[in-house]
Amino acid sequence: MQQAQAPRQPQPQPSPQPPTGTARGHFPSRPAARLAGLTDRAGHLADRLAPRASAERVLDLTLGTALLIATAPAVALGALALAVRRGPGNVWERTPRTGLGGRVFTLRSLRTRRLRLDLLSRLPHVVRGDLSLVGPAPLAPGDPRAAWPGARQWRQELRPGLTGLAQVRARSGMPWDDPALLDQHYAEHHGVVLDLAILTEAVRNSLRTTTGRARSTKAHLSDTDHRLPGYSRVD
Repeated sequence: MQQAQAPRQPQPQPSPQPPTGTARGHFPSRPAARLAGLTDRAGHLADRLAPRASAERVLDLTLGTALLIATAPAVALGALALAVRRGPGNVWERTPRTGLGGRVFTLRSLRTRRLRLDLLSRLPHVVRGDLSLVGPAPLAPGDPRAAWPGARQWRQELRPGLTGLAQVRARSGMPWDDPALLDQHYAEHHGVVLDLAILTEAVRNSLRTTTGRARSTKAHLSDTDHRLPGYSRVD
């Protein structure tokens, strides 16, 4: 006779493993799935913006460093002249400004507008990354213009600049050249090509201003100003 076999014992089932993967349905909770979706979208946005942002930063570093080296003697002479005339405490103006990502930094510039030395003295901020060569004007913390509809987001994403589209076009007096509209247009289309065009226009405006002042001075020193009373063209 065959011996009766003992009944088989049930084998223990393996414990379920936690879900893996990045699909939204694999996450154990909705907050985790929502966070994963936001992270993915942020990554895609960074991938699209990184090439353009890096190209603009390369332009700031290369051209900004070259301008800083070239204009350092003029800025130093201007600072020395201000120190002699006004005293050492009245050379630099320090004001808080809001930069990239809402970070507040102290903007330092010379207290003079001659030869645009006030702008040139801000070039160290460009090299450090506080400013860009081209961008919207740097605003003080709490400035209401930063809270205008649609402006809050792009002002967080753009560095303020030494000059910008609003600075080179706002003087035309045209209704569509309102500074707020120009800043908005730059935020939507900014890039290296537009930056170079704005820098070129800024240089042209500076040359026109300098040439106009020279012509005005020459007119005041003309022979007409030194003619004796009763002098006529016939004489």
